[in-house]
Amino acid sequence: MAPKLASSVPPGAEPGTRAFGKRAWARVRSSATIKFALSGLIVVLLVGVADTFILRELARNEAIRDARSATRLLGEGVVEAALDEGLLTGDPESMGMLDETVREHVLGDQVMRVKIWSPSGRIVYSDEARLIGDEYPLQEEDQEAFSNETAVAEISDLSQPENRFERSAEKVLEVYFPIHLPDGSPLMFETYMPYSAVAQSGNRIWLTFVAPLVGGLVFLELVQIPMAWSITRRMRRSQEEREKLLTRAIESSNLERLRIAADLHDGVVQDLAGTSYSVRAMADRIADSAPPDVTASLRDDAAITKQAVRRLRTLLVEIYPPNLQRSGLHAALLDLVSQLASRGIHGRLDVAEDLNLPPAVEALLFRAAQESIRNVVAHSGARNVEVEVRTEEGRARLSVVDDGQGFDSADGGSPEGHFGLKLLADLARDSDGRLDIRSQPGAGTTVSLEVPL
Repeated sequence: MAPKLASSVPPGAEPGTRAFGKRAWARVRSSATIKFALSGLIVVLLVGVADTFILRELARNEAIRDARSATRLLGEGVVEAALDEGLLTGDPESMGMLDETVREHVLGDQVMRVKIWSPSGRIVYSDEARLIGDEYPLQEEDQEAFSNETAVAEISDLSQPENRFERSAEKVLEVYFPIHLPDGSPLMFETYMPYSAVAQSGNRIWLTFVAPLVGGLVFLELVQIPMAWSITRRMRRSQEEREKLLTRAIESSNLERLRIAADLHDGVVQDLAGTSYSVRAMADRIADSAPPDVTASLRDDAAITKQAVRRLRTLLVEIYPPNLQRSGLHAALLDLVSQLASRGIHGRLDVAEDLNLPPAVEALLFRAAQESIRNVVAHSGARNVEVEVRTEEGRARLSVVDDGQGFDSADGGSPEGHFGLKLLADLARDSDGRLDIRSQPGAGTTVSLEVPL
């Protein structure tokens, strides 16, 4: 009689798996959300910093344009109206009227110095009286400015002698623009502005735009974090549903295996065993009276029937190994390896008898060993097979090594038609494990399965 078959999926396997899945998914969701938040924060910072520099540069350029526009308005609208020909001769009345206009309407916080140049490079007027009458050689761009109606702005070179009275300021922006006497003679109107005033104007423009920009980026980040949390939560639910379906499929498969094995064991196997005993007994009873060939035929039939019973019982162990649940992985693998001797294959098992693994892991390792040994018997032509199970660093590793004919594993990892190994690879991935198959023609095959405990 074959031993009674176990009757269920390993107790506690599913709850443990689900509990682990929930904890794992909680960590995954938190980790994914944190990574998303950090990456979003980095992007916000990078975009914010880049935009800040760009906006500051744009604001500075805009402030300089404002300074050019202001100089043009002062030159055309204020100073030019106060000019007369006496300015070129140093007429005190002309100089006094212009000086009064400049000090009342031009000088202030934005303009610290005013100079008016003649085409020869002589300063015909300045609010700094010590400069009036000084003559300095004009640069080429200064000479071109007399005929160019565009206001020019540049950082002043304070080391030049004509700028000696502005050296108290750290940085000065000079803006010059051509104006004309009533008779049309050209002069150059030049203002000197503290660069700090220009920068302050640029900062006001910059702050007007940067606050809404940064606020919008931060708001976008804050909106995306709940979205990321929601997406990972939906992914977790989808994964849990998939795991439930997989668990139910495995349960259904195990229950169907159990039902088939029980039906075969209680029906066909018992009937064939009884028939074998009956035929053998009949042969013994008629041995003295029946022809010898009849008796021999009955005994052969009894032997064949008994052999069929033995093969059916072997098949029952393959369909649903009772020792796996009752005696553990070592005993179940020992049953598998022991069957190799009848096929002329020497089997060796290296598994600790006291090895204690989770039921789900034991079932997966046994199924991988069973499929590998089945392939060895059917396809490899091997003479030796070694089955080994080891645990280290929280993972269990099964290896099945044979010295058979092998195959080329470089084109897909399993020989053509070995659908069982492909299913095992899928099961391994679903368990966060990995199935590796290494083989070369004439060099045997190694099947390795590694899964977390």
